[in-house]
Amino acid sequence: MKTTLLHPAYFGPIAHYAAIVQSNKVVFENEDNYQKQTYRNRAYIYGANGKLLLTIPIKHNQKEKRQLYRDIRIENDFKWQIQHWKSLESAYRTSPFFEYYEDELVHLFEKPKEFLMDFNHQCREVIIDCLQLDVSFSKTSTYVKDPIEVTDLRNLINARKEKQHNLQSYIQVFEDKQGFIPNLSILDLIFNEGTNALTYLENQSVFL
Repeated sequence: MKTTLLHPAYFGPIAHYAAIVQSNKVVFENEDNYQKQTYRNRAYIYGANGKLLLTIPIKHNQKEKRQLYRDIRIENDFKWQIQHWKSLESAYRTSPFFEYYEDELVHLFEKPKEFLMDFNHQCREVIIDCLQLDVSFSKTSTYVKDPIEVTDLRNLINARKEKQHNLQSYIQVFEDKQGFIPNLSILDLIFNEGTNALTYLENQSVFL
């Protein structure tokens, strides 16, 4: 049985979900410190002008240099949810499966959210439903730097120093303008591939 250790991500990139799909059990890191410039609070989609960054604003604690990821609160003074949903509509309204999944996703952008990690888990639960995936999930109770008996893929959360993954291409909405852009948010794959997204994720060999 393959058990994989991951960080919760905001509509994580395709490599992140390929790891989930190819695992029998997924353990999410629940005890780490928050780090900037990661997929914890950002996602990349394919807009009309190319790769587009969506960022969830967070509240910074000036008194503490380090904060646990699970304690990070979302800054809701900025109407980021409206902006993100409008960006998704603009990017994917003409994609083959946007309307198919729209009702399952839109509620995530309608009410303010308090904690970043909790919201990311909500997003992940919706994506798992969209993929119709049956996999076991749990959370860590202590932080272990070098865990054993699990496949440690926590590095997939890094957006700045991201490893190049050997991902197969698929048809994207604006591909004729900018070409294929790999490893975008899982939303890009779902909106473009729909029910074939699960098969696509199962067939990626980046973790072998």
